[in-house]
Amino acid sequence: MKIAVLGIGLMGYPMARRLCEAGHEVHAWNRTAERAQRLVPLGATAHLNPADAVRRAEVVITMLENGPVVEHVLFELGAARAIPQGALVVDMSSIKPAEARDHAARLHALGVEYLDSPVSGGTIGAEQGSLAIMAGGKAAQFERASPVLRMFGRPTHVGPVGSGQMAKLANQMIVGITIGAVAEALLFCERGGANMAKVREAITGGFADSRILQVHGQRMIERDFAPRGKMSVQTKDLRNALATAEEIGFDAPITQLFEKLYAQGLEHGLADLDQSGLFVELASRNGMS
Repeated sequence: MKIAVLGIGLMGYPMARRLCEAGHEVHAWNRTAERAQRLVPLGATAHLNPADAVRRAEVVITMLENGPVVEHVLFELGAARAIPQGALVVDMSSIKPAEARDHAARLHALGVEYLDSPVSGGTIGAEQGSLAIMAGGKAAQFERASPVLRMFGRPTHVGPVGSGQMAKLANQMIVGITIGAVAEALLFCERGGANMAKVREAITGGFADSRILQVHGQRMIERDFAPRGKMSVQTKDLRNALATAEEIGFDAPITQLFEKLYAQGLEHGLADLDQSGLFVELASRNGMS
């Protein structure tokens, strides 16, 4: 297939690489051109603007920072009008459900189909092709996109346009809150004289076990906060969840609490740490290095 990938960052690069390795005709664009150039040795064509990248595409995949960036790339940099009629845009960015619905309507007016298909699993999942993919849109378009989506992981159709983003917000609420619970519990044990690594080992397999405990808990123990999913992105997702909650009249007090904790971490210079870097904020509040 002829596939355009807009956004060749931490997630977009390994995903585009998988498409190249499978033999698809990949057209890549990134705001920082050097990132797209990394795909050229794998057979991709790198473009200097997004409109050129999408001109012949059957499927356009966007993996961008947030909703305003997606809007800017699609509608202000000319990509949307350059996409062939009948092509399919699969937005795998994490944006607000209302933004997804707006983008879908504007693309539909241009004769272009749309799925919102955000992902969970981080850079590890992108590299391994094991991402959880939450798709919102028409069932027919989900079936059309499924062969491509299955290259990245496990796609699930969760409802109409915007539903994928709702599912991703739910995912990020659970992830952000659970990271906080793991960080606080491990620090609590360390303050009380227990060995954090042994505590994690002891509760593995019990009701408190989770992928967050295994992956992010290990990062906390090793003090390894190199970004796979950034604190700034986790905070953005919690804020999107709260904005959506307000739109639909839903009270989300737990998410409100954790948004404040992550926001304080950003204020203290932790924005570019891995999302498990909330551990650093909680350690600092307790005078623990």
